[in-house]
Amino acid sequence: RSGCKGATLRIGNVRGRPWLITGEAEGIDIHEASGHRFGPDLPALYERWEEFTDWASAAAGEPAGFTPADLGAPSPNPRQVFAIGLNYYGHVQEAGLEVPTEPSVFTKYVSSFAGADAQVALPPGTVDWEVEIAVVIGRTARHVAAGDAWSHVAGLTVGQDLSERGLQLAGAPPQYSLGKSFPGFGPTGPYLVTPDEFADPADLELGCVLNGEPVQKARSTEMVFSVDVLIEKLSRVTTLLPGDVMFTGTPAGVGAVRTPPRFLAPGDELVSYVEGIGSIRQTFLAADAERSGS
Repeated sequence: RSGCKGATLRIGNVRGRPWLITGEAEGIDIHEASGHRFGPDLPALYERWEEFTDWASAAAGEPAGFTPADLGAPSPNPRQVFAIGLNYYGHVQEAGLEVPTEPSVFTKYVSSFAGADAQVALPPGTVDWEVEIAVVIGRTARHVAAGDAWSHVAGLTVGQDLSERGLQLAGAPPQYSLGKSFPGFGPTGPYLVTPDEFADPADLELGCVLNGEPVQKARSTEMVFSVDVLIEKLSRVTTLLPGDVMFTGTPAGVGAVRTPPRFLAPGDELVSYVEGIGSIRQTFLAADAERSGS
């Protein structure tokens, strides 16, 4: 029997059910291991996050295996999704823009969410990559000070803010949310890792690799607005709810500002990672492959 006591607390969405990840490609079903104390779906787990983490620290059960393709989004049905633009100094500089004085906030629609190992149909246009750290809220946050913000975080996961630049920048004002919400454009995973498992959850390396070539690499200390400040600023305006997801911005290295610009093409493989969490992988198909059902 496998237990989690003393091990990194990682939660995975395995075939639509919450699991405690206990080893390489193995874990225990939380619903079964808890004697049905916790339900078989992830949204309900976030509503009882403090109770769950107390239980999980000493949980035990018979481990079972899974594959990367089994891993869905750690928070698959959030009530709210926040995304932050221009939140790394290097990305602001490469875009030739001014450093924002307040966070630039938009959303990604939940229908864009995908798991850790997904095929994504590329719509016509110019689809770009943006590796990000995604935050999942674990406790209702309203008027939360930055100094208390991390206590409202369930955990961190790897995110990709895939972006169709043509639609994103069309019109005045531009269509940020639509351009970033095609099917598969919001993959997250492979696991959720609780903040206390990091030496410093505000100082993590993140990056992504396209067809074996590193294209982004940075540390989260390069954020314009750190996670705790973002929670403070957002919670002044709106109430953050358990299971809500926040994409925290991307570092330098996106394709649109390269010379010449570089965008994703059918057959490409994109691997995105965050230190201490793991990596997610997308492979890309032509748009007609989605329409034909292949």
